[in-house]
Amino acid sequence: MPKMKTRRAAHKRMRVLKSGKVKRWKAGKSHILQHKSPKQRRRLRGGLIVSKVDQHKAERLLPNG
Repeated sequence: MPKMKTRRAAHKRMRVLKSGKVKRWKAGKSHILQHKSPKQRRRLRGGLIVSKVDQHKAERLLPNG
């Protein structure tokens, strides 16, 4: 049986935590930050836990965690 491969695009955007939950980063923080308010930029910091609805989808994209 062949190896299960990780979806590389998902791997670059999400990480599986030790607890099994999937952490993702917020969109819109990579460039063109000049016109965004400091409040908006602060809100884009840090990560989020993927919602329970999308948890199963994320786990399928990251089989090797």
